[in-house]
Amino acid sequence: MLPPLIAILGPTAVGKTELSLALCEHFQGEVISADSRQLYRFMDIGTAKATPAEQQRVPHHLIDICNPDELLTVAEVQQRAYAAIAAIHAARHVPFLVGGTALYLRAVVEGLRIPEVPPNPELRQTLEAQLAAQGVASLFEQLKELDPASAAVIDGRNPRRVLRALEIVMITGKSKVELEGAEQPPYRILTIGLTRNREQLYQRIDQRVEQMLAQGLVAETQHLLERGYTEALPAMSSLGYRECIAYLRGELSLDEASNALKLATHRFVRRQYTAFRGMKDVHWFDLDDTSPQKIFETVATFLQPPHPPA
Repeated sequence: MLPPLIAILGPTAVGKTELSLALCEHFQGEVISADSRQLYRFMDIGTAKATPAEQQRVPHHLIDICNPDELLTVAEVQQRAYAAIAAIHAARHVPFLVGGTALYLRAVVEGLRIPEVPPNPELRQTLEAQLAAQGVASLFEQLKELDPASAAVIDGRNPRRVLRALEIVMITGKSKVELEGAEQPPYRILTIGLTRNREQLYQRIDQRVEQMLAQGLVAETQHLLERGYTEALPAMSSLGYRECIAYLRGELSLDEASNALKLATHRFVRRQYTAFRGMKDVHWFDLDDTSPQKIFETVATFLQPPHPPA
């Protein structure tokens, strides 16, 4: 029988952390983060990372594994996730893949084949200079000419995705879509999706933003800048940090920065839901009208060994 893997996905502030901790404590589980910002050290408040106390309750993997000026590819994250899953299985525990980054979730549960392209610093520098001078629209137009198949399926507003697709086609001569595919990983997989009424979710987001600011998000941003992590880094363009940088520069008042972060997070949640729609076999639970007990029962049923045929 294949070993189990349980994925828990959902938008920002829906309640993934609280539920995953409770499930892990009950079913001897360990958390593997599927969040593209919790990878970074020193970025705790703004990424809603599990607190030290929460990490003492349940082991966590794939958080605090690189500095904000380092870049981990999706392929590297995928391999680290697979290694963590193997270690958790070896300990006879249950791996819970938890997060809101759909690409990371899909890379693991669908076994995405991610093109391995050798680095070309000169090309990367040229493309990043074009991005800085002309914007992402210029790169996207170039991608549509060189690789229309990839341009048709990626978000043309996401500079990292557009730049990466251009790198692949310019280095290999092949489309990113052509090189990709999927190979089902060797696990039994249960994917749980968490959702809430949109207005309720927005209220939770707004409360979280206020809590982050009260906990010291501005000071955390200041410390990152003092360490030399500039606003030009992709990590520092994350929600929360860019608004705090604008506040520290005097471009926004604290109230304006707070409101800007709330609205930006509302928009981000809508993009998350769009990305989740592309995922298969998700068992959705609305936390506004579903008791946690129902989710516990679903997980318990999944973890029961199947009966042998009569």
